[in-house]
Amino acid sequence: QVRLVDSGGDSVQTGGSLRLSCVYSGYPESSACIGWFRQKKEEERERIAVMDGGTGRAVYADAIQDRFTISRDTAKNTLFLQMNNLRPEDTAMYYCALSRTSHGCPIHPNRYNYWGRGTQVTVST
Repeated sequence: QVRLVDSGGDSVQTGGSLRLSCVYSGYPESSACIGWFRQKKEEERERIAVMDGGTGRAVYADAIQDRFTISRDTAKNTLFLQMNNLRPEDTAMYYCALSRTSHGCPIHPNRYNYWGRGTQVTVST
């Protein structure tokens, strides 16, 4: 059974930092893409950072480039998202997701097979 448990969301002020975690199990990471999506109120879920489990190559959305960093601890089956210089527009529910793919990490959330429950990030001015 594949399981993703995401955590680490909180309320912070503009310019603050958070680190999200996702503990995953039940699927070989080397054969998957795993990463982070976020969903703002009344908007579509968007991919913000994803890692090819086989190569370790990461891809970022333009909106968070140079502020967020995706990383993993393979020994602990944990994926991280370090978020620095947070802005109010980063306020959203953040989700960990896994796609059973080995041909490039898809953009669309429909291509991701497994999801965490989400963790809320709120950034105030």
